[in-house]
Amino acid sequence: MRKFPAVMTVKAVKAKYMLGMVVDSVGSGMYLPLSLLYFHHVTGLPLTRVGAVMTTAAVISLVSNPVAGVLIDRFGARTVVVGGYLLRAAGFCAYPLAHGGGVMFAVVLVVAFGDMAYPPSVQSFVAEIVQGRERDELLAAQRSLRNAGLGAGGLLAGTVLALDSDSAYHVIVLAAAAGYLAAAVCMRSIPTARDTAPKGPRAAPAGGYRLVVRNRPFLALSLLNIPTAFGYMVLSVSLPVYLTQELDAADSLVGVLYAVNTAGIALLQIPVTRALVRVRRTRAVSAGAGIFALSFLAYAALSTLSDHTVLLAGVFGATALFTAGELLHGATASALVAGAAPEETRGRHMAVYQLSWAVPIALAPAVLTALLSASAAGMWLLLAAGVAVSSAGVLALERRLPRASVHPLPPEEADTAHRPAGPVTDLQLSDG
Repeated sequence: MRKFPAVMTVKAVKAKYMLGMVVDSVGSGMYLPLSLLYFHHVTGLPLTRVGAVMTTAAVISLVSNPVAGVLIDRFGARTVVVGGYLLRAAGFCAYPLAHGGGVMFAVVLVVAFGDMAYPPSVQSFVAEIVQGRERDELLAAQRSLRNAGLGAGGLLAGTVLALDSDSAYHVIVLAAAAGYLAAAVCMRSIPTARDTAPKGPRAAPAGGYRLVVRNRPFLALSLLNIPTAFGYMVLSVSLPVYLTQELDAADSLVGVLYAVNTAGIALLQIPVTRALVRVRRTRAVSAGAGIFALSFLAYAALSTLSDHTVLLAGVFGATALFTAGELLHGATASALVAGAAPEETRGRHMAVYQLSWAVPIALAPAVLTALLSASAAGMWLLLAAGVAVSSAGVLALERRLPRASVHPLPPEEADTAHRPAGPVTDLQLSDG
């Protein structure tokens, strides 16, 4: 059997993981704000057609979600995370060759498959390498550093484009590809308990996705996330249109509010999550959804204000509420769901849960825009009602979820509670 060197502590595992997150997010941050513009520049296609091609690829890539769940359970989350990074790196390296609509669709689809497999695999990977409060803290650090990395990547992209060269676009996508390759190297170097297990794919559990369907509490937790996922999309979809067209606010205000939200998550997510380890995860998640509801009600009330100064204060106040809800909900919800998924079929469970994000994200532009066109106030009230139902539903599920998923336990207690999952803690990895 393969032998593994010395000791890797939780601290070292977290450091390697976060290094991978940083290089990933900086590379992604360089490209994401320019995705439509890049293909418009390279192919000469109209922006509407570029958008249609990218949306079609994203919808088709949804099929990779359940496939990723099966692969995670058979080969381990780390393998799927690394494979997804390599797939996206290959796609980005091919982007400069996409001079027509057909080739563009092919390379975008490759990257979309990698993007869709990423959420269930990376959350399953976190669940494999840390437990208890360490899991909450790592997820919080991930959210914080990813926000900072995306912002830094955006600034780097702006600097490169300031050179006013056609090759600048290619530099950006190749830098993003290099970021994915570096992240793959970082993640591959992190040991997991599977490394000491017999080699080869794990035997598939009998029942497959039927086991997830039979897990009613987990399925309910996933369904309850759908209104909240729609709520998360308002900052990028609904709010810009609402502010500029319904409230006649300046276009620049949209960017400022987005920066406020991003900076708030980057600066406060870690201390907030550390404070929440004393609170049941279900209650923190419920409180976060409840605060989302309050922020949506506050946004709805803005249309009744006429004084510009009061309106401006109200916009920032509502956005601060939204950010507070995100701080309570984001990392804690991820830890709750990862803990509620049985170790043997965690990949399939996380894939199903991620559909509660992927489908709303895909539908949000059309659904939220249609609601906003019909009634701005009605859209905010409907969103508030939806997340309020989610808030109450998560609380009602508390007693039906595994105790270890609800209570952030100290690592040593979590290790006892979760065996035989065998997380990587301060143990020595050897040939079992």
